[in-house]
Amino acid sequence: MLENYGIDIWADDNFIIEEGVVKLNYASKPSLIEMVKEIREKDYKGPLLFRFPHLIEKQIEKLYTLYTNAIKEYDYKGKFNAVFPLKVNQLPNFLMPLINSGEKYNYGLEAGSKAELFLAMTYNKIGAPITVNGFKDKEMIHLGFIAKKMGHNITIIIEGLNELETILEVEKETSLPTPNVGIRTRLFNAGSGAWAKSGGIDAKFGLSSTEILEAFEMLEENNLTNILTMIHFHIGSSMKTIKPLKNALKEAGHIYAELKNLGATNLSAINIGGGLAVEYSQFQRTAQYHLQEFANDVVFTLKNIAKQKGVEEPNIFTESGRFISASSTVLITPVLELFTAEYDAQHLRLKEKNPPLIEELRELYNDMNSKTALEYMHDSIDHLDSLLKLFDLGYIDLEDRSNAEILANLIIKKAIWLLEVDDYEELKRIDNKIQEKYLVNFSIFQSLPDFWGIKQEFPVMPITHLNRNPTRSASLWDITCDSDGEIPFNPQKPLLLHDVNLKKEEYYLGFFHVGAYQDILGMRHNLFSHPTEINVVFEKGKVKLEKILESQKIIDILEDIDYDTKEIKEVLKNNLDNRTYKVLKKYLHDNSYLKTTWS
Repeated sequence: MLENYGIDIWADDNFIIEEGVVKLNYASKPSLIEMVKEIREKDYKGPLLFRFPHLIEKQIEKLYTLYTNAIKEYDYKGKFNAVFPLKVNQLPNFLMPLINSGEKYNYGLEAGSKAELFLAMTYNKIGAPITVNGFKDKEMIHLGFIAKKMGHNITIIIEGLNELETILEVEKETSLPTPNVGIRTRLFNAGSGAWAKSGGIDAKFGLSSTEILEAFEMLEENNLTNILTMIHFHIGSSMKTIKPLKNALKEAGHIYAELKNLGATNLSAINIGGGLAVEYSQFQRTAQYHLQEFANDVVFTLKNIAKQKGVEEPNIFTESGRFISASSTVLITPVLELFTAEYDAQHLRLKEKNPPLIEELRELYNDMNSKTALEYMHDSIDHLDSLLKLFDLGYIDLEDRSNAEILANLIIKKAIWLLEVDDYEELKRIDNKIQEKYLVNFSIFQSLPDFWGIKQEFPVMPITHLNRNPTRSASLWDITCDSDGEIPFNPQKPLLLHDVNLKKEEYYLGFFHVGAYQDILGMRHNLFSHPTEINVVFEKGKVKLEKILESQKIIDILEDIDYDTKEIKEVLKNNLDNRTYKVLKKYLHDNSYLKTTWS
């Protein structure tokens, strides 16, 4: 971890470290810092969100290859199909490349709302599957009928008997062709990992065994058993173990077979939702299976059940969203400030006569060498604790306290420098005492909402300086005025960064695997909008930055949350002279992120 930030664990060979910088392991292998500099030269400020469409294509190809291999391995008679769940990322700079990359595989889309269904109806290729999940009203179901009329291969997954009743109503009331219907099953078996509550008997979605039988009887009574084509389940995202999947497959497979034997002659598919693991950890692999094993188990289990029950082997559908999208997007943002930077020798205010412990700190600093570094570091921390207590009791003044803090910090830095190569393990034991606070030009609430909401890990590392050992235990502060806007130092999973002079050099951090959910869940806390987006494509092996979508201007954000921006401008203009108002107007048409040398 200390050497490469776990890049060999989570990066899937998409990114590599060469010559001290992070590079994209593709085509001409451009470095991330080169891309950052090119964008900065175009005067785009604030955090940057780089999208890599070739990584979307890589994941789609990998998904289809996994199942193609498994189908061939077991001589499976069913086919494989997949759709991308739009809830994971609906933004056009992500979605349009995904649709183009998936066209040769007949890759489709899954919609969970009316707005998403409109996107699917507009952009999904005719013939590629569309599935519709989530709770639905009559309007949404009617949209499904219209999509069928457009020629789309659409399946409405019912989440309750009332939805099936509504489908039957619309079928009677219109002359539109009826879409296919799927039944989401509420399985007894749950998944594993952070999103395990997606499955299980108490899950939010799905029909019980009794309701499944009632649904089939309703279709029989209306002579519509032919529209039932799919059984659906989803037991969790990014599952770490495979056993829950096997149990769920057996349960769903038997439900499929029982319905086939009851007379559901057109029932031909089982949709297993998502579940393929995404490796977010920088410290150890968390997935306890290989991806090919996942696909093999799906195919093998369903083949056995079909054989046992004497039914045809079902087509397999998946809705893997996180697996397809997470790796495709990287957030890069500059460090603005180090909050112990004021602890340097020039700020010392030593007196002719200093308290004894201050004098001892001076001696420790001056006399320290590689042999005494650890001992003196411990002594300095003890001295600092004692001096802070003396300050609380009123025995030393504010200048003495300042000198104590500066000297202790100088001793720690000197010790780290002396021990940089020799004794990292000892340094890790006192990480909490030598932390540095890095102020980073972004909003956690906007760009990493899953960290704030559910403590989801994301790989984070500097994109330069990687030919030097990191020596500072790092806490990351965002620029919102919220104490939750922090990624605190974790001694069990320590983030170590470099001790840099930001007046002389730039220092950027990369946050990886942010392509799933983060864009669309991000909130405008403090009215920070989305980062500037850039799509990174390649022409004849050379990198090209395109489709640059700048972070929103302040005036546009205010308009989006329904302020009368004409009134705002008018009030400001009426209370300022023309020259000052021109300056203010310029600020209104800039984004909210901070501006510094490297921002």
